[in-house]
This record gives sequence, structure tokens and C-alpha cells, in this order.
Amino acid sequence: MPENHPSRYRWLMLGLSAATGTFVAALPFNCMPVLFSEIASELGLNLVQVGSVWGIASLAGVFVSLLAGVLGDRFGIHRILTMTCLLIGITGALRGVSNSFITLMVTMFGYGLVRAMLPVNITRTIGLWFKGQDLGMANGVVGMGMGLGLMLGPAISATLLSPLLGGWRNVLFLYGGISVFIGLLWFLLGREPRPAETTADDATDESSAPPFRQSFSRIIHIRSLWLLAFTMMFRIGSITGMTGYLPLYLREQGWATASADHTLTAFFAISTIMVIPLASLSDRIGSRKAILFAALLANTVSLALLPLVRGNAVWLLVILSGIFMDGFMSVLVTTLLETEGVGMRYSGTALGVVFTISQLGGVISPPLGNSFAGINTGLPFVVWMVFSILAMVTLSLSKETGWRKKAGRIA
Repeated sequence: MPENHPSRYRWLMLGLSAATGTFVAALPFNCMPVLFSEIASELGLNLVQVGSVWGIASLAGVFVSLLAGVLGDRFGIHRILTMTCLLIGITGALRGVSNSFITLMVTMFGYGLVRAMLPVNITRTIGLWFKGQDLGMANGVVGMGMGLGLMLGPAISATLLSPLLGGWRNVLFLYGGISVFIGLLWFLLGREPRPAETTADDATDESSAPPFRQSFSRIIHIRSLWLLAFTMMFRIGSITGMTGYLPLYLREQGWATASADHTLTAFFAISTIMVIPLASLSDRIGSRKAILFAALLANTVSLALLPLVRGNAVWLLVILSGIFMDGFMSVLVTTLLETEGVGMRYSGTALGVVFTISQLGGVISPPLGNSFAGINTGLPFVVWMVFSILAMVTLSLSKETGWRKKAGRIA
């Protein structure tokens, strides 16, 4: 056991966290956009119903993201992540027994309830084990793991696994079993840092979890936290709407199924490649907001142009937006953990609040954007472009947390 080398155990926790992002948080979730064509054909779903199914998992997150942070603060990452992964596996597999729009909505909602427990507590785990300039890098590694799962979902689920396993239902059963296995690994290996593995300040900060009322009353007065929450809400709304609709849009434009699906693969592949460089770059230049603004600008331009272009230009715009996808999330949660007044003592509650608000974007944007497709198939991208612009506005009002700000060099 790594107990004789306590400083090294964090690398095991980092690897397990990244694997959880890949095989529990991302892959079983992001398989849905490319399976929707098969699911819709079998269950008789229209485009708005598909958007509603895609958004219902985010609606579930509104109800439990705050609870996830509170439970993480009170009971620790070992127990919370073990149970969360096991429940994600079970509820994710239950999606495969759906036989109508209503049952698919119900099973997706149940899946979303437990899946929303994961991002908060994975992020908190990284915050417990990594500090200072290592924090951005560690969040980048987890983001890379997430990006890998988001890439694999559209790459293998519809064109490889569905024909191999006999349909979309068995694909969901397989992913459920993998999530259960990861849960068992957390049961066997997961733990929080012991006092000897933290600095004196960290040990004091983590000595006892504050009551929820105390935590909540403290963080609600942090203005930047709310601005970051709304930034994430608009960003998630923009990305969730676009990724859920893009394969269906391209098939409607005459693209072959594999080519349409693989645009998402390219989107998440470039994101996976770039997440660690971008997170590390934010450490190096001492500015988090510079990376975040670049991400939002690239996404806004891509969404504005997607309805206007054809052929290879679509690939270029998808890749442009994808460069920053996971990098944005890694840098933003790093910014949140660095925000004055949060600290690790209140991190669970703060992350819970931010993720609760952010889920609203994923609830609203898919059905809202998809509803405009009846007027013009390109209009949904315009809706999600507006979401991206709103994210830029809220981000501009938040505070920088990078070391250049602390050195008094930037605003």
C-alpha cells in the first residue's frame, strides 16, 4: 500500500478521479446524442421530445447538486463516491428498459439525480489532495479524463457497440456495469488526506465540517461565486444544446450517420488533448479569466457560423469550439476553489450551489433551441450563441483569482 509514501497517494486519487470522469460521468452520458436516432425510431420520439430527454438529466441535477456538496462535506469522499458510482451504474442501466417517452424521461431523471452528485465531489477530492499551482494541473487531468469519456461516447456507442451488442439497450447495460466496477474501486482505494499529508493550514481548515446553515450563510455573500455560477449555467446551456442537436442536424443536412456522429468525436477529442495544456497555461500566465474568455469567444464564433457553412468548414468550427470545452470547466472550477472566502472548508457547499444553478442551463437550452428547428434548422445554434454571449457578460463581472491578480498586475 502507498501508506509508506503518503505524498504519492494523491496520484492514485488523481488517476481514480480521472477514470471516474471517463467511465462514470462522461461515457454513459454522452453516448445518448448518437443513440437518439435509434431510440427515437424505436420509441416514436419527435425532436422536441428528444431535447426534453436530453435536458431532463440536468433538471435532476438542480435538486441534488447542493445536497451533493453538503453530503461530501459531512461524510467524506470515500463513502459518497462509492455510493454515487454504484447508483449511477444501476440507474444508467435502467435507461435501457425504457419502452416509451414517459419511461425514458423517468429513467433519465433518476439517472441524472445520482449523476449530479459526481462532479461536485470529484472536484472537491482534487481540492483536498492538490494545492497551489498543482491545483490547475490536477483539475486539467480530471478534465482530460472527462473529455476522453465524452469523446468515446459518440465515437463507439452507435457505430460500434450498438451493432455489436444488439442495440442501444445493451450499450446502456454495459456502461452501467462499468460504473459499478468503478464504484467498487472507490470502496477499496478511496480516502481523504490524513493530517500528516496536509499543511497546517489545510489541517485546520478540514478539522471539522461546518453546519450547512453556517456554510450557506457564508457563501451566499460571495458575489464572484454567483457570477461564476451564472457563467457556468450559460456555458453549459450553450454546449449541452449544441452537442445534443449537432448529429441530428447534420444527418438532416444529408451527412452519413458515421460522419455526423464523428463531428462530436472530433469536438471532444481536441478538448481532451488541450485540457491539460490550457489548465497549465492558466497556472503559468497567472490568469484564469484569459483562458475562460478565449473559450467563450471561440464558442460564440463557432455557433454563429455553423448554420452558414457546409462540408469541411463544419469540422473546423466544431474543432475550434472543442479546443476549450474541458479546459474551460477545469479552469472555472479552479477559479471557484480559489475565490476568496470559499476555501476547502466551504468548498462542498460552494460547489453544490454553483453546480445547482449551472444545471438550469442544461435543462432549458436543449428543448428551447430544438423548438426553433421547425422554423429553420440553423436557428437553434443562434439560441445557443446567445447563451454563450451571456456567459461572457457574467464572466466579465467576476474577479480574477490567478497569481497575477494577487500580485496586483491585472484586474
